[in-house]
Amino acid sequence: MLTDIRLLSHQLAKPRFRSPKELVAWMGAVQAQEYTMAKWAVGTRLKSSSLRVVDDALAKGEILRTHILRPTWHFIAAEDIRWMLQLSGGRIRTAFDSYARSRKMEITESFYTKGCRLLEQLLGGNKSLTKQELMDGFGRAGVETDNHLIHYFLVRAETDGLVCSGVDKNKKPTYALLEERVPPMKELSREEALARLATLYFQSHSPATLSDFVWWSGLTATEARHAVALIETDLLTEKFDSETFYLHVTCDLKARCRKVLHLLPSYDEYLISYKDRTTVMLREHHPKAFNTFGIFYPVILYEGRIVGNWKKDSKKKALAVETSLFDESFDLPEDLLKKVVDYYCSFHAQKSGFHT
Repeated sequence: MLTDIRLLSHQLAKPRFRSPKELVAWMGAVQAQEYTMAKWAVGTRLKSSSLRVVDDALAKGEILRTHILRPTWHFIAAEDIRWMLQLSGGRIRTAFDSYARSRKMEITESFYTKGCRLLEQLLGGNKSLTKQELMDGFGRAGVETDNHLIHYFLVRAETDGLVCSGVDKNKKPTYALLEERVPPMKELSREEALARLATLYFQSHSPATLSDFVWWSGLTATEARHAVALIETDLLTEKFDSETFYLHVTCDLKARCRKVLHLLPSYDEYLISYKDRTTVMLREHHPKAFNTFGIFYPVILYEGRIVGNWKKDSKKKALAVETSLFDESFDLPEDLLKKVVDYYCSFHAQKSGFHT
């Protein structure tokens, strides 16, 4: 079945990896605008993990958090940042320029050039600074900014390959100079980059359609078709509900996954990386998983289907979870639910969790 293969592709059944770097490199990119939730998206896909392990991978620069592919935050493996920026940086800049104009914000070329020189001075020597610290540094240099303007400026600096994520300070994300954070890598041609992106997506998200790949990658339909054509010998096609899906040749077409239960974070790749989400949940339940403004909620995944919501129980002092099902007559196996809740709690308690 489609969902069985997808669970394996996403490492949500029979996970293969132990380190965040391996997992993120496999996924290609993991959407990460909600920082803590995105760390859990990585942790729930590993054989065993803890928040400390994911934080360590971020601190070491093995995985990075930056605006890439689409105009939003993603985790990516450090070795992938430059060629991915080559493919998507221009489109993200265009999107943010349009947003800035709609808010009557403007960054002149002279402001941007001066700001980049300031960034290099403030961050040089492998420093990591929060957005507020950078704003303060700009202010001391006589360059006044506000929260919106500095965000817009930093996104442009990210997409130009000047800055990326640094080492967290007091659990807050920071910025660092990309050239100091990530050693030089072999450059890819545009054709090689397109082929690499298609390979990463279909190995980790199969089965998926061309429209799904266009949505996830941020490529145009023409670029996406070309990328798929570049790796056509590594792809199979199958019909599911009259729709043509691509599957990477490494997929197990006979896969059957039973008793797979996960508390998926908001903006999880299992939902957000597909244009059409009806393959894993009923359309009538979509508003409970995401709204028309692009906000995605934490959801419960059971045997390949999205069946409910979950959230931290704010009424209890100790970390605990509340669940609600879309269909109240449906029962989740209590033993499985307890296991995944225990794993979630142990992950955030900074202890080693175990996941099979």
